[in-house]
Amino acid sequence: MNNNTIKIILAVALILCLFQMPYGYYQFVRFISMIGFGYLAYEANQSKKDTEVIIFAGLAILFQPFFKIALGRGMWNIVDLVVAIGLIISVMKNKKG
Repeated sequence: MNNNTIKIILAVALILCLFQMPYGYYQFVRFISMIGFGYLAYEANQSKKDTEVIIFAGLAILFQPFFKIALGRGMWNIVDLVVAIGLIISVMKNKKG
């Protein structure tokens, strides 16, 4: 599975968080986001892309499910949407280059 596929899966999962879903779905998204962003940070580190390492590691920490960061539903919706848009832009940018 390549990085663009992971980014698309994460973006779709985060966009679905904008809808009314069972609480277990949000926990699942936090877990897969932590794993996905952790992997993307690792891959960016291997490619010597320091800025991406910091961004993806920060997102892995933000979404990790163990020590939840209480932002409230409205703020999480904004975070989910901004991150999803960023991931989609990243995929489109990678396809051009």
